[in-house]
Amino acid sequence: MKANVYQIFYSGETRASLDAGFIPLDNTGGRPDWYEYWPIRRFLLNNPLNPNEGYGFLSPKFGKKIGLHSDTVFQFLAETPDDVDVVTFPMFYDVAAFFLNVFEHACVAHSGIAPTLVAALKQIMPSVDINTLVMTSKETVFCNYLIAKPAFWAEWIGLCDQLFAIAESGVGELAEGLNASVSYEQDSAPAKVFLIERMASLLLCTQPQWRVRSYNPLTMPTSASPIRLLGAELLMLDGLKFASRQTGLPEYLAVFRQRQGELFQRAMADPQ
Repeated sequence: MKANVYQIFYSGETRASLDAGFIPLDNTGGRPDWYEYWPIRRFLLNNPLNPNEGYGFLSPKFGKKIGLHSDTVFQFLAETPDDVDVVTFPMFYDVAAFFLNVFEHACVAHSGIAPTLVAALKQIMPSVDINTLVMTSKETVFCNYLIAKPAFWAEWIGLCDQLFAIAESGVGELAEGLNASVSYEQDSAPAKVFLIERMASLLLCTQPQWRVRSYNPLTMPTSASPIRLLGAELLMLDGLKFASRQTGLPEYLAVFRQRQGELFQRAMADPQ
């Protein structure tokens, strides 16, 4: 796949830290409350795109977070067939395997986000129920670490801009929730940022037409959560979700939920 991979910077310090193999994307005059969505949105709306090429917009922390240099990224892209629509670089396999989907994870990771998350999904994709949406590691991508063709980005911005319009209006309970801060590791950030981050996964999970190739998630960094120590049990949980999606049989999801609960208790009881 031929691709144009940009890396976002928002200060002189972050500009100096960029991988020289990527194209710098200036966000020094951007909106910090929208994080990386702001420069990605501006680029997609204001630049002509080649429908046969991939486009990626990586954060300045890409190399530090994921441990990959641009040489490795472009080598993987060079080995990717031209008919692939989306290439993902999925970190946090433990999170992708353990939780039913990225929205269930958000409710655990970002205290207070659940009501806003449910209301937002009801607005933009009412058919989605976070209690039954099965998402495997194949469909899960965090931090917008993906390279995709314009057709995918068009669907992505169509979803995201619905949230954008609501948040920017400032009118109503959902707008207030999107703009409100929720917990983020040792800090906080607007809820809208964590919803936008999950839109790519939502599209990959609900729109089967996309041809996807993923860098091996088992070689990527895990999260800091105690669930990372579950080892082979994570493969089992992910495998149950794959089987659930492929067959539609409820028994796979029932076993997943049972084992997920048991393993959560184990992980919390022995976090080290």
